[in-house]
Amino acid sequence: MKKTILFFLTFVFSLVVKAQSDERGYLVKVGDTAPDIEIRYLDGTVKKLSDFKGKVVMLQFTASWCGVCRKEMPYIEKDIWLKHKSNSDFILIGIDLKESAEKTEKFARDLKITYPLTLDPEGDSFYTYAEKNAGVTRNILIDREGKIVYLTRLYDPREFQEMVQFIDKLLR
Repeated sequence: MKKTILFFLTFVFSLVVKAQSDERGYLVKVGDTAPDIEIRYLDGTVKKLSDFKGKVVMLQFTASWCGVCRKEMPYIEKDIWLKHKSNSDFILIGIDLKESAEKTEKFARDLKITYPLTLDPEGDSFYTYAEKNAGVTRNILIDREGKIVYLTRLYDPREFQEMVQFIDKLLR
């Protein structure tokens, strides 16, 4: 009986999660308040996303094994980070999915990325925003009030340029 109930509850939960996700595997949508996640920096510092309320925040979910991520990250570095890194109203956080600090550091070095790459060792942060089997290469823009205002999936140069313009607009 317990196994039957557990199976049923698991099945119902999976339907609820599927019903709430979009076609790109997101569990969140534009207009939602951004779920508060822990940000684990390579130096051991831990912050909460809510610590950055009042700033424009870009979360970039990535992984060293992701070819599309590797293609997009130099553009994030050049077109977003280098342009806005001295703006105290802007935070860019790369979140490396399920990799060690050593691998994450090497990943940043190899790609010559200077924006912060942080750790998501169990995938808790990623799975707060996307389905378990959803792929990385995701960017989430959050406005000063903590609302999600833009979502991307994969690297599409046109969508990327729209996101760059959206960031510029938010920071004016």
